[in-house]
This record gives sequence, C-alpha cells and structure tokens, in this order.
Amino acid sequence: MIKLFSRIGAIVLTLLMAACAAPGAQAPGSMEVRQGVIEQITPMDLQSSQHTGVGAVVGGLAGVGLGSLIGGGTGRDVAMVAGAVGGAIAGNEVQKRYDRPQPGQQIVVRVKSGVLVSVSQPINPALRVGQPVYIEGSGENARVLPR
Repeated sequence: MIKLFSRIGAIVLTLLMAACAAPGAQAPGSMEVRQGVIEQITPMDLQSSQHTGVGAVVGGLAGVGLGSLIGGGTGRDVAMVAGAVGGAIAGNEVQKRYDRPQPGQQIVVRVKSGVLVSVSQPINPALRVGQPVYIEGSGENARVLPR
C-alpha cells in the first residue's frame, strides 16, 4: 500500500514538474543575444531599487527594541507600537537621503528584424550612435554591449 502511494506521488510530482516547464523557456545558464545597431543614446538617471523598504524595516525593528525598554504591561506595548511606527518613518527618510539615482543611459537599438529595442542601463562610455552591438538578456536584465 505504501509503495502504491509512493509511486502515485512520484507520478504526480513528475507531471507537476513537466507542467511548470514553460515551452520555449531558456535552459538554465543560457541567455538571449540579439544583434543590432545603436540608433540613439539618451542620458538619464537610474533609480535604485535594491534597498526599497530596508530603511523602514530596520528603523521599525530598532523602534520596537527601544520601545520594549520603556515601562511595563500595556504601557510597554504602546511604546513598542509607537517605536515601530516612528522608527519605520525615520528609517525610510534616512534611506531616501542615501539612495540617490545613478547616472545611466537609455539606448535605442534597431535589431536585424527592423524592430527598435530600448534598454536602460548604467553608462557604458564605449557605446556610440551607429555602432553595431549585442543585446544580451531580456526585460529589465537586458544590456547593450559593443560587438
């Protein structure tokens, strides 16, 4: 009986894994590469999204820790909630001061099929209008590299 359940479980797991594999999906470690020519380069600022919310979380935790040192019973609970809210607000403001936009560039590339592709990335001084390039990756992970 246990062997039957094990086999059924293995079959179900195999079917689920096969269903999760999207048709046309890239193999792990592979990357889409397209060729094209740069049509336009525009300077821009890139917003940092790596630390979104970290300041509020750290500030809130610090506020809870400080609030727990005050009073006892219900007063301590109120101090912890107030500390969490105040710390989250303060932490978020501190993070805003240090998360400055980074200089970048928006690059418009005409690929071989004639389609225009726009990629925003950190500044690469080796790129210029009219230059043949590769576009590696897709979506937010796309990067333009000289050929």
